[in-house]
Amino acid sequence: MTTTNRNLDARLTSYAPAILSLYRVVFGLLFLCHGSALLFGWPSGPAAPAGQWPSFYAGVLEFVTGVLITVGLFTRIAAFIASGVMAFAYFTVHLPKGFVPLINGGELSVLYCFGFFLLIFTGAGAFALDARRR
Repeated sequence: MTTTNRNLDARLTSYAPAILSLYRVVFGLLFLCHGSALLFGWPSGPAAPAGQWPSFYAGVLEFVTGVLITVGLFTRIAAFIASGVMAFAYFTVHLPKGFVPLINGGELSVLYCFGFFLLIFTGAGAFALDARRR
């Protein structure tokens, strides 16, 4: 490895905790919006009828885990649940239409599933309520 590469690696690595926090916040907010759309019809509607399986319950899980992940509270547990919700969505809604996510419309479910899977192992980053609780 050249000196330039080592310097670049060291410089970028120093920002990793902050960038991980930014990643978590953006991912959490996007997921929260999916949940609020299912629960409240905002920012796009209509809302799922209360108690409708699985849309309403998915909305509750997406909204609650989205809030927790956004603020970085119980991030690993919330990410585990959110990852499972998205895996369930892929296997029950998209996989019956075909295996390839780009064809069956499940690419967003797969991306969310693995994005949250990453947060299970990395944690919330430097700027999170989890970091303050320690």
